[in-house]
Amino acid sequence: MRGGIFALYSLICRNAKVSLIPNQVHSEKRMSSFRLKLPTPELERSIKVKEKLESSLLLKKLLLGLVLFGTSMFISNGVITPAMSVLSAVSGLKVGIHNTSQDVVVMISVALLVILFSVQRYATSKVGFALGPSLLVWFCCLGGIGIYNLSLFGPTAFKAFNPLYIIYYFGRNPFQAWLSLGGCLLCATGSEAIFSNLCHFPVRYVQYMFVLLVLPCLVLAYLGQAAFLIANPKSSEQVFFSSIPIGVFWPVFLVANLAALIASRTMTVAIFQCLKQSIALGCFPRLKIVHTSRKFMAKIYIPVVNWLLLLSCLGFIVLFRSIYDVGNAYAIAELGVMIMATVYVTIIMLLIWESNIVKVLSFVITFLFLELIFFSSALSSVGDGGWALLIFASVLFMIMFIWNYGSKLKYDSEVKQKLSKDLMRKLGPNLGTIRAPGLGLVCSDIVKGVPAIFGHFLTSLPAIHSIIVFVCIRNVPVPVVPQSERFLFQRVCSRGYHMFRCIAR
Repeated sequence: MRGGIFALYSLICRNAKVSLIPNQVHSEKRMSSFRLKLPTPELERSIKVKEKLESSLLLKKLLLGLVLFGTSMFISNGVITPAMSVLSAVSGLKVGIHNTSQDVVVMISVALLVILFSVQRYATSKVGFALGPSLLVWFCCLGGIGIYNLSLFGPTAFKAFNPLYIIYYFGRNPFQAWLSLGGCLLCATGSEAIFSNLCHFPVRYVQYMFVLLVLPCLVLAYLGQAAFLIANPKSSEQVFFSSIPIGVFWPVFLVANLAALIASRTMTVAIFQCLKQSIALGCFPRLKIVHTSRKFMAKIYIPVVNWLLLLSCLGFIVLFRSIYDVGNAYAIAELGVMIMATVYVTIIMLLIWESNIVKVLSFVITFLFLELIFFSSALSSVGDGGWALLIFASVLFMIMFIWNYGSKLKYDSEVKQKLSKDLMRKLGPNLGTIRAPGLGLVCSDIVKGVPAIFGHFLTSLPAIHSIIVFVCIRNVPVPVVPQSERFLFQRVCSRGYHMFRCIAR
């Protein structure tokens, strides 16, 4: 799942020819990592879905548009997460030091973000060992504070487990209850970035830690805050920091800021992986990617993106200055990612997993129904801060769409202008020029035929090498290409021409 929504799109591209840039190589389907590990008898429904996707240009464009929309929302979410997390953690100063102004909170938040993104390259590989213990301490603090407040203010908050109360809540004021749904989603933000760590830990371990540590501690934390609010209804502005016992306030404040920086770093790494996937599929300009670990392939760093993310985060903080306005944009981005993920998982269930139609309908109806309700609520906050996120996401969408469109035009142009077989036969083995001893490498994106750039060499250079190799770098929609299958060599033209093609995968 490294790559988020683009990973789902790659999985569909692996099993159906839905990419708008048709540069697949037939031999790739024989790769060991290209085939599904658990093959099942192909169902008629799966075949029909595949044929429909491959034959409809409209559906191909729709799939691409949806994945670009979801990715732009995810990157926007990654910009808001550091701004929201750090600003929220630093705002605890107002509780510890009552005369702290919002300007001081903003300046400290800006300084922390500058430090975070400045050490991002080194944090990706050097500081990873400290993340686990830090988060363990953070979740234990959350659970401990929740237990403290429940024991101090009584167990009344446990009534929150009764589903009747939400019915009563909607019954008293339906419109206000509907508006509050967008804010409720903030308790689950950041969970979509979990795929950035799946390559470091077994999936089973992540599931165990969520069930045994993360979920209980979060539930206790929210129950404790609810108990505190019942007894102190006027402390709703800074409920978490206000509910911390005075004796441990500053240690918890420091741990909260450390956890905010860790969450921001995780989201940034997830964006790096998502953009790496989009670059591989021709949907984003090629950028310098630095691998910071020899052990974990997913530990990468993209310098240009890192600094652009920093500028974007600082822009959001300076523009909004308040966690409440930033939170309004947060829910829109989060739900946009969720909806797109649901759509692609549904297609995968039909096309690849060949799931029972009842299971597919149950999944898509249940999740889309809930997500669209929450999304409609979140859209009501567009005027309160959500507009900035939509503009940011729209700019990202246009960049990726235009780049993909230009890449397709470039590839189509190279295919149309490639040298014909008749011309090659007419030139003969010497290609109408002098063949000097040596090896010549010619880079090209096409996987068949002789690229047009080679014809330019024939007319411009006084001689060419006796052996010509056309090099094509292919990004295959699989997580890992085995070392023995990285390179594919083919002969171009007949033996006497001494021309070959090397496809690096």
